[in-house]
Amino acid sequence: MDASYKFYGWENANTPAISDEYKGIKTPLDLYDALSHIWRADTCAPRMRADWTEDNKTYGQCSITAFLAQDIFGGKVFGILRPGGNYHCYNVIGESVFDLTSEQFGDEILNYENNPEQFREVHFAKKEKKERYELLKGRLSEYLIDD
Repeated sequence: MDASYKFYGWENANTPAISDEYKGIKTPLDLYDALSHIWRADTCAPRMRADWTEDNKTYGQCSITAFLAQDIFGGKVFGILRPGGNYHCYNVIGESVFDLTSEQFGDEILNYENNPEQFREVHFAKKEKKERYELLKGRLSEYLIDD
């Protein structure tokens, strides 16, 4: 594996896809590689968008990314309560815990234990979040066709 991955849990992010909807996405590492090309300001959470940069592509992308990873790999999405009352989402599949968007926190150490499960019905009750998720899904499909 390539040590250039910096997201939390990359060393064990080898869970196989349970869906073949996204050709070429076989592990979370493959998904991270593809998303690195398609995360944009318009998929970033609106309240965070002004601070999104190409150098911090994962910023504000956590919930839509975690639920997309869940679509592809199964498992559950959990959330770390952040200052301000929002949850930072990440994935747990069996013994594998990974957070494709953890790089946005720089050197901050997050606690990935004993956090509450997150549900798409709650997150996607926010219309803008559901729309960003659909945008990211569509972009992933297009990217994989073009790639």
